[in-house]
Order: sequence, then structure tokens, then C-alpha cells
Amino acid sequence: METKNTKTEIQLLTAKQLGVRLSLSKRQIFRLNSAGKIPAPIRIGGSVRWAESIIAAWLKAGAPDRSSFEAMEQAGGKK
Repeated sequence: METKNTKTEIQLLTAKQLGVRLSLSKRQIFRLNSAGKIPAPIRIGGSVRWAESIIAAWLKAGAPDRSSFEAMEQAGGKK
């Protein structure tokens, strides 16, 4: 009997890693986050991280502001 390994790995990015991916500084990432211009981060203890898959979806959607992106995701999830 074979069992499938359905292990899902979620890659989390630090502000510095996200900045490298977007060609921005760490400081600019935090400014964009405060202004609601990038997807909401995940908070783990005192750390702030962004899910790589959410950032990829956000970029694919054209990098809209946070509220527009969240509305698009909710509308897509209701189909």
C-alpha cells in the first residue's frame, strides 16, 4: 500500500528578502506595508514574514493595493 506525501511547504520571506525580490530596500518594504500597498504580512511572535505564494499571486494580479488584492482573492474564492 502506497501513501502519498501531501506535505505542503510554505516559503516565508523576510522584509529584506522581499525587498530583494521587488528591488526595494527593507525600509521601503515596511513603508509600503504601513501604507497598505503590499499584501498583509504574517506575524510569528515578534517576526514579520510574507508568504512567497501570496506575493507571487499579488504580482501576477498587477500589484494592486492591499484592500483591492484582498477583495480580488475573496471574489476568486467564492467561485
